[in-house]
Amino acid sequence: MGASAEAIKAAYAAEADHDRPVFQAHEVPTSYKAITHTWLTAVLCNHAPGKKVTDFRFDERDDGSSNRRRIFLSYNDAGRSAGLPDTVFCKAAETLENRIVLGVSDTARAESDFYNLVRPRIDFEAPVPRFAKFDPNSFAYLIMMDDMAGKVHFPDERTTLTRNQAEALVTTLSQLHSRFYESPELGTATLPFKHWPRWWRDMMTGAPDFPDYCSRGWDAAAHVMPDRLVRRSAEIWEATERSVARHLELPRTLIHSDVHLKNWYITPDDRMGLADWQLTTIGHWSRDFIFSTLTALTVEQRRDWLEDLLRLYIDLMAEKGVPPIDFNDALRNIRQQMFTALAFWTITMRPTGDMPAMQPEHTTLEFLHRMGTAIDDYDALDAFL
Repeated sequence: MGASAEAIKAAYAAEADHDRPVFQAHEVPTSYKAITHTWLTAVLCNHAPGKKVTDFRFDERDDGSSNRRRIFLSYNDAGRSAGLPDTVFCKAAETLENRIVLGVSDTARAESDFYNLVRPRIDFEAPVPRFAKFDPNSFAYLIMMDDMAGKVHFPDERTTLTRNQAEALVTTLSQLHSRFYESPELGTATLPFKHWPRWWRDMMTGAPDFPDYCSRGWDAAAHVMPDRLVRRSAEIWEATERSVARHLELPRTLIHSDVHLKNWYITPDDRMGLADWQLTTIGHWSRDFIFSTLTALTVEQRRDWLEDLLRLYIDLMAEKGVPPIDFNDALRNIRQQMFTALAFWTITMRPTGDMPAMQPEHTTLEFLHRMGTAIDDYDALDAFL
């Protein structure tokens, strides 16, 4: 049985026992209805004897690639005096559709592993979890973290970053990539993540119609693309596959893999934090660098700043002990890695039938416009010659 069939079987099994209450901290709720006072007390007050959750209520659910909700909490006197959070933010795979998608792609397990195995070892800005678990039997998962609403700014395509913020974004990436650059732990029990080409192959096996829906997304977005690129659209999928294969030839590190602008947040002191670690994989840093900068910067900013930001990134990696990176090689690599970023957003434009809606169309079109313009500006289709 393939990964897709296993995920579907597990997802349906969980559906049959969907709202079974949970009480112990090791249990993973299969739905928000399954959460109890006892479970919340076990999770949030486990290091605070005598503390207790006395009441809780949910905010509205926000559905996308995961099912997201806030939980508002009340405590007994001991809990209140301990400074426990009034609000937590949760991501889960509550619906059958989400469990299937997250099970097929292995993203729920990867995010749980990131928060449990990687987050304690990094010192850059990223959420700190209160709970992060994945159940391989039911494919249920839940990530709980302190609610950052009102404390940080979550940017989108309407946000214009400052130069300082763009440099902070590159700094965060360098801190992640240098920490695990060519580490012998990559792919072992301590960093049990898939190599990017394997993740891509497994995703394509589980969703064999992915290229067709990317093509449909491209057609729907062609009106925001440069004319010259539209005329060469038949070449894009081959370039996409070649960009994946390049990771087999390049140095490896831990990469976020889904670093579009909406997965970042801005702290009050202008640091750039990185959230949503579902696609954590092992690969070359160039994918993260170009995916993040293409979506985070306007076309004009990217034209003015990209090469300076790349030089900054190279310098920061060297400062952290990474062997020297040649600028021209780096530029070639980021040109090649534009295509899987494009694929992630053409599929967002026209998701397959079993994918949940992921982003508003206006967001998708703007990011696709930025990517397509960069592919054209940098003659990226010719970067493999």
